[in-house]
Amino acid sequence: MHRFLARLAGPRADEGMNTAEYAVVGLAAVAFGGVLFKVLTSPGVSQALTRVIMEALK
Repeated sequence: MHRFLARLAGPRADEGMNTAEYAVVGLAAVAFGGVLFKVLTSPGVSQALTRVIMEALK
């Protein structure tokens, strides 16, 4: 009977894992955003993007 009730209650071993997974994914997204921001605001990339936009608007 105890096994049956435990099955109905669902797994308890990963309790709290969803929150930890969301935290890791959130941290990775913020880190990726920071790296992307630094790359896109670097002078070389900024000039290249400006050049592409100016050519597209001609």
